[in-house]
Amino acid sequence: MKLTDLWRLAWRGLTRRKVRTLLTALGITVAVASMVVFLSLGEGIRKVFSAELGSIGPDIQVSLNGLSQGFSPQPNLPQSVASDIQRLAPELGIASVTPVVMTVRGGFDPSRSAVLYGLPAQPGIHAVFPKVSAAQGRLLSASDENSNVAVVGAKAAQNLGLKIGSQLNLNRRSSVRVVGVLQPESGLVDSFLFLPLSTLQAAEGAQNRVSLVAVKLQDPARAREVAGALSSRLKLEAQTQSDFLNFLERALRIGDAVRFGISMIAVIVGGLAVANTVMMGVFERTREFGTLRAIGARPGFVQALVLTESLLLSLAGGVGGLLLGLAGIGVVNFYTQQLAGVEAAALTPRLTLLALTISLLLGLLSGLLPARSASRLNITDALGRL
Repeated sequence: MKLTDLWRLAWRGLTRRKVRTLLTALGITVAVASMVVFLSLGEGIRKVFSAELGSIGPDIQVSLNGLSQGFSPQPNLPQSVASDIQRLAPELGIASVTPVVMTVRGGFDPSRSAVLYGLPAQPGIHAVFPKVSAAQGRLLSASDENSNVAVVGAKAAQNLGLKIGSQLNLNRRSSVRVVGVLQPESGLVDSFLFLPLSTLQAAEGAQNRVSLVAVKLQDPARAREVAGALSSRLKLEAQTQSDFLNFLERALRIGDAVRFGISMIAVIVGGLAVANTVMMGVFERTREFGTLRAIGARPGFVQALVLTESLLLSLAGGVGGLLLGLAGIGVVNFYTQQLAGVEAAALTPRLTLLALTISLLLGLLSGLLPARSASRLNITDALGRL
């Protein structure tokens, strides 16, 4: 028997029961698509943070707990720490020191959530985010300290329906007036609402306390060295951008493992469906396999035939799953673009390879038992069945 005969017979075996084959392939498609969409979230978040954190934000963040104990944006750090760091500036090559209060304005609707970012009105937003510029209105100025004003990111303005002169309630006691809307820059900063430090401290009841101190260096290449010096001298946690990315990578790997485990449940169910379909095909085609053996086909050929059918079925489902997953990623990215201006999901080459590899392994494992049963059929008994 030739290889072309193997593929022809396998294709004929699958198309003989078209509805059953189609439903089985559809089950694998949905399973693979769910895995692709789940895992693409981790891939997309990696790309967003890797692309953006290198060009925005402070070189070092000094906080009370830091990432090692689960960073919390709650204002729990004495503001006097900023003065302590400023005294070390000439020695450590520190260009600027900015105390920051961060809180999250949340709600049941994610599109109504935003990050409140309080920092001194002078020097203002450029102390931490030097590339931002105003699309409407103005940025914070020295006279805004202690004033109830805010500058909002482009995506936050869109989601919250804010414009110049709009009033935004921070809580039941405090509200601010929008004096500026930023140009669209970064998916992260676009969701921020910038307020004078004292204004946000008063709203949060956190006078003389901050969430972190943002440090900019004259030579960013010394970030690791300076962070170590600050940690040892101040007995606080000082993290660089690379520390944050490493922490994020560990967190994403844990998330990937959880999402992969959930996805594998659906994939295993799809594998059982493949095994059931192929096994039923073996029983229905007993006489056919008996005839193949009688005209000279070896048991290995029959076994390869059944495995080929299983692999073809799984490969079709895998390719369909990639296409459906790509559509799902498009839907996710459309939503996250509207929500935060970022694409939170991405179909990377390694994810594509993983999906196809799992599909082929699924077909191989699902076809082993049916193939073994088919190859061990007794010729006489197989030809004698009706």
